Amino acid sequence: MGLETLFPEVDEGKRIFKLCDLVRETSYAIHRFHKNGHLEKVYENALAHRLRKIGLHVEQQFPVSVYDEDGTLLGDYFVDLMVEGVLVIEVKACSMLISEHIAQLLGYLRSSRIEHGLIINFGAARLQIRKFALSSI
Repeated sequence: MGLETLFPEVDEGKRIFKLCDLVRETSYAIHRFHKNGHLEKVYENALAHRLRKIGLHVEQQFPVSVYDEDGTLLGDYFVDLMVEGVLVIEVKACSMLISEHIAQLLGYLRSSRIEHGLIINFGAARLQIRKFALSSI
């Protein structure tokens, strides 16, 4: 659909923040309904389904290649969700977020050269969401 179509009244630079707000609201609704206790894949599918229902382009298990400085392919990551081609979402279902989860998302952002990412943890009693912007790191 495109962010300009979704948020035509919002300045181009601020559309990503509106998209993040939409993902947060959707995640909260999922957590309210399903609570914690499911496997990560259930929450990934639920979030992808609900974001698609509101017209967003969502790709699950989106491949991201990692290259060495000389261009040698080192391997591939699979990002849980890529939304509108501009937002990486890493879904977790654990008791709490730890530094390794943050490092994983930051690695995805660096490898994909995508600026913005969210880590969403559905596994805790209280929904946890953290946003990261590559330019601010």
